Formats: sequence, structure tokens, C-alpha cells
Amino acid sequence: MAGARHSFLFTDLVGFTALAASQGDDRAADVALEFYDRVRPLLVHHSAEEIKAIGDALMLRCDEPGAAVRLGLEIVAVLEAVEGFPPVRVGIYTGPAVSRAGDWYGTTVNVAARLCAAAAGGEVLVGEATAEAAGRLKGAALGERRLHWLKNVTEPIGAHSASSRHTCPVEGRLRKLKDLLPAGPQEALP
Repeated sequence: MAGARHSFLFTDLVGFTALAASQGDDRAADVALEFYDRVRPLLVHHSAEEIKAIGDALMLRCDEPGAAVRLGLEIVAVLEAVEGFPPVRVGIYTGPAVSRAGDWYGTTVNVAARLCAAAAGGEVLVGEATAEAAGRLKGAALGERRLHWLKNVTEPIGAHSASSRHTCPVEGRLRKLKDLLPAGPQEALP
């Protein structure tokens, strides 16, 4: 599989260390296990596999870059729907990598992990290589390209913040407005 292109996703919970410090290790472990339990069922729908879990983080792999982006967005959406759950962040990068003893290695893997660290809570940060490989994304939109100087990466990496088209804040407000209007004027709104 060396030379083949893979899309790697790294996910982790924002504020997990502070959660452990304020609520204790038992509570933190419960939150991490709930995180895994909520994410794992999503993998099959995106032809993804779990590589490993480390504390409050998951390393995932997809063959298809578009599926990786959609998976990242679904992970964020599923966890945002859980009241009081810590925000999750996701970093995705696509390129060659090598597999050894059940793990994956290479610059692609390292960049995906660094993009996750650069993402904000609730953000899916998609590397430019993934965006280009995915092409037009059904149901997703990519924001403006931003350069990120990542730890131990010599060149800046271009990345886009991804969002679900059906959860765009402007569209959500328009839907709420439509619900408040009488039946006739709704047709004029997008």
C-alpha cells in the first residue's frame, strides 16, 4: 500500500485535560469512551477504519477523500447534538503513507494530526491536498484557504474549514424565518 493515497482524520476533544482536572479522571475516561462509542458507528457509512484511540483522540483512515470530509462533518454534528459534551475538532489530510504492524506512518499522517491540533472546537480543518483530491463535495462546503504553520512541518500547509451545506448558519436562519411567515411569502425566500 506504499505510494497509494489515503485520507487520515485525527479527532480529539477540546478541553479534555481541563475536564479531567476539574471533574476527575473517572469522568474524563467516561467522556472519552462515550466519544469512541458515538464515532465508531459512523465509520461504516464512510468506508472508514479506526487505526487507534489515544486518550481523547481517534486516528481514522478513509480511501476516499470526500468520504473523509463528510465523516469529519458528521462527527462534529453528532457530538454537537449531545448537550454538555466537549467540542470536537478534526484535521484531515490526504497523501501517501505506509502501514507497519497495524499503524500508519509518513508526512501525510503527521500533517493530519497537526491540522487537528490547529483546528478550533467544532471545526473540521481540511488540508488543501484533501480538498483537491475530493473535488466537488456533495453536501459540504469549504471556506477560504488559509495557510497554517504547523509544528515540525517545514512549509506552510493550505487548509480550508469545512461546513455542511445544510447546516450553514445563514440557511438555518432563513429556514427559521420561513417557519414564522405565512404560507405565501415563503416562495420568495431561497
